[in-house]
Amino acid sequence: MDGRDWRKFLYPYEQSVDELKVKFKSLRTELKQVEEFSPIEFVTGRVKKVSSILQKARKLNVSMDHLETGIEDIAGIRIMCQFVEDIERVVELIHERQDMDVVNEKDYVNNNKPSGYRSYHVIVEYPVQTALGVKRVLAEIQIRTLAMNFWATIEHSLNYKYKEKLPKEVVTRLEKAAEAAFKLDEEMSSIREEIVDAQKDFATKSDLVYKVLSEIQVLFFYRRVKEAAAFQLRFNEIWEEEDYQSMWQLSEEIQSALSSAKGDHP
Repeated sequence: MDGRDWRKFLYPYEQSVDELKVKFKSLRTELKQVEEFSPIEFVTGRVKKVSSILQKARKLNVSMDHLETGIEDIAGIRIMCQFVEDIERVVELIHERQDMDVVNEKDYVNNNKPSGYRSYHVIVEYPVQTALGVKRVLAEIQIRTLAMNFWATIEHSLNYKYKEKLPKEVVTRLEKAAEAAFKLDEEMSSIREEIVDAQKDFATKSDLVYKVLSEIQVLFFYRRVKEAAAFQLRFNEIWEEEDYQSMWQLSEEIQSALSSAKGDHP
């Protein structure tokens, strides 16, 4: 084994994971604002531990001099989706980006592994700005549904416990669990429209509530205490009745009061 400084070796990978997580989380927020729905449910990331890097290098017969090119998942990003159809959309979004280059792809969603593993892997080359200049590192982006991720997490834990030599009984049960997870994804896709509409409706109502309460606080700021207190009482009544049509009307009335208040404070 060479005597490299592993902290220095891993630093660009740690930086790439931090940056990629921020970028994909920002993309999720932007899509929600622009399209009212994002195929990205949430994003996680990790850098392989040194022990895992060494084990994989031995398994793949990668020399210590070729770790940077021989092991593609030292930096790993995981993007979770609600629906199987969202995976394809996320892959398209990755291809459209100008800040990374796709170098390899593996579709285990439509071509699952014999174990039942399903996920879509995209290997990208990502430029990291370091103190010594630009360093291009490989990172693996895994895109999967929540059901796929649940199954994969369990399989990973069992493989670790049995050192990747799973008993036949465990393998059989995992295969059945993988099929159940696949059926769950199919069922969710069949009612996708209803689920998405419900989520959009919930988000719209949540935004409205936040908007009304924020506007009432602004009225207090302009010292329209009586008006603000009256609006707050009406809000409380409407909130208890869950009458969102009246909530919209209340918001319009508060907007009118705010316009008047701002006009009195040039």
